[in-house]
Amino acid sequence: MAPRGRLYGCPVEFALDALGGKWKTVILARIKQGPLRYSELRRSIPSLSDKMLTQRLANLVEIGFVALEASPDGKGRYVLTERGRDLAARGDVHGRADGVRFRTDTETRQGA
Repeated sequence: MAPRGRLYGCPVEFALDALGGKWKTVILARIKQGPLRYSELRRSIPSLSDKMLTQRLANLVEIGFVALEASPDGKGRYVLTERGRDLAARGDVHGRADGVRFRTDTETRQGA
């Protein structure tokens, strides 16, 4: 992610820079389901290397989509921030308006 104060041509350019690459969106999707420890994230995305996961998590924390908080047992876990939840909500609203289906919809119906 670019340093604070970088000049972007428009908000879309910033958004694509902030979320660019495959792994950030995958990580956000996993954390959106609930707070996760590093090891839980690592197991949920086996094709992602430790180095890449560490770098992407640090970047998501830096830009404010994810925070590292202490869990009840004192160990750290990653959670979506308000900014991250807002991003997820916007994707839900705009996606549904365009007729997009989400995997979580089909999983909920199968479990019901």
